[in-house]
Amino acid sequence: MGSWKVTLCAGAAVVAATLTPTAYGYAAEPAGGVSVTPSTPAPGDEVTLKVTGCSGKKATAASKAFVSDAHLVGSGGAGSGGSLSGETRIRTSIDPGSYDVTITCADFRVRGAVKVVAASAPPSTPASPVAPVRAGGGGAAPLAAVDDSRVEGPGVAHAVTGLLLAGAAAVAVALRRTRRRRGTD
Repeated sequence: MGSWKVTLCAGAAVVAATLTPTAYGYAAEPAGGVSVTPSTPAPGDEVTLKVTGCSGKKATAASKAFVSDAHLVGSGGAGSGGSLSGETRIRTSIDPGSYDVTITCADFRVRGAVKVVAASAPPSTPASPVAPVRAGGGGAAPLAAVDDSRVEGPGVAHAVTGLLLAGAAAVAVALRRTRRRRGTD
């Protein structure tokens, strides 16, 4: 009877974990701030992004206006109000306007915007690269060029599936032990 109690408790734990609401960890109003230098870049300009208040030592800034994501590094740390910075380039083929920027930090996301203005004089040669370069990587090059700024981690469906599989494994182990004790295996 002892193994049935364990099985029943394991099943109850799986049901409780499945029905318990989960809090996901992005602060609605992070304590940090974001700055873009220059504040109004033109197509082809390099920009420096800086975020403060991140507890990690790395962050990523993504925008459709950027040639590639900016990888921010610096002196982050819990309670330090550390700052992270990095550089990227504005696409030369982009139209003037306001573009969303999402900075993903260790403990929060910061959303902002970069205002791209018209170039004062067209450059004699376009800045290089003008878009993500699809070189190397074999068959993975198209996957690397995909804008993954909206990609999230595992969701509720993955968590529920994992819990159900763990519960089924616990039941199988308990039944196997019961059969071995009885000698019916």
